[in-house]
Amino acid sequence: MGKCSLFALLAFGLSINLLLAGCVERKLTINTEPQGALVMLNDEEIGTSPVTVSFEWYGDYWVRISKEGYESLNTHRPLKGPWYDGFPFDFFAQIVNPDRIVDSYEWTFELEPKKQISREELIQNAEKLKKEL
Repeated sequence: MGKCSLFALLAFGLSINLLLAGCVERKLTINTEPQGALVMLNDEEIGTSPVTVSFEWYGDYWVRISKEGYESLNTHRPLKGPWYDGFPFDFFAQIVNPDRIVDSYEWTFELEPKKQISREELIQNAEKLKKEL
């Protein structure tokens, strides 16, 4: 067998292996107490809790959660990658490994009931702002 034929055979085998290789599926589930809150992730509406979405990258995520009768929550959470997502392990986990890896995370947020401000407090706050101006 010539060098060109051997090279072609190896290239074909490698391309078939890459097509059949496993991959990493990343999922993030966001729960709230109480359930049924609108969830925004990085300024994108993803649904009402509990909600599960796929994601492509690790890092800081901005989370905004709102539900009628509850204080809106506006925060961020870090999402750290697993050890096998770093170089050089990522090559083996995502390309060479024939199995599918499911990388799942779950965040739970507790919403506070909306604070009802009394008429007197509202007037006091208005007077205070008036004096500051």
